[in-house]
Amino acid sequence: MSRYPTRIVCLTEETTETLYLLGEGDRVVGVSGYTVRPPEARRKPRVSAFISAKFDQIDALKPDLVLGFSDLQADLASTLVKRGHTVVVFNQRSVDDICSVLFQVAAMVDQADAGKKWLDQMQAEIQRIKHTTQGWRRRPKVYFEEWDEPRISAIRWVSELMAIAGGDDVFPELACQPMGKDRILADDGPILRAA
Repeated sequence: MSRYPTRIVCLTEETTETLYLLGEGDRVVGVSGYTVRPPEARRKPRVSAFISAKFDQIDALKPDLVLGFSDLQADLASTLVKRGHTVVVFNQRSVDDICSVLFQVAAMVDQADAGKKWLDQMQAEIQRIKHTTQGWRRRPKVYFEEWDEPRISAIRWVSELMAIAGGDDVFPELACQPMGKDRILADDGPILRAA
């Protein structure tokens, strides 16, 4: 028996993409219906949306690890644990959190060294971009809409990426709110702020 999981169900697309980028896509046995990248992952059984799952299909896949994201998947995780599955739910909200999760996922599949190398390259590129954009005298105002109804502004990591790329989030005070419900905007909010 392997010390590392060999049958992984990913309830969100970011862990699927991470595992494929690490060359560990064969471990993935089930994915979210929202999975887009890589294209070959779309051939895996689609066993979840974001806040719903096909529990019987997940059971049939016999995963030794289920990966999820966010407090919004807490109920899914609870149900899966009660059905006997090992579940890890990440709750990344910042760029640093994302880097931590990428490394943790890499370590879970015995790819810690590859994960660290990948993260070092990614962080060097972030620093290069920051260095390029930090001296800009004009920074565009940026509005990012995470959801349209109700209208929800950018989560913290998106706001941080806007700043790294040289823009200023129109709603920076909302970006640090962890819950989407705390980032809901009035219909005219983005237009008034961008003006």
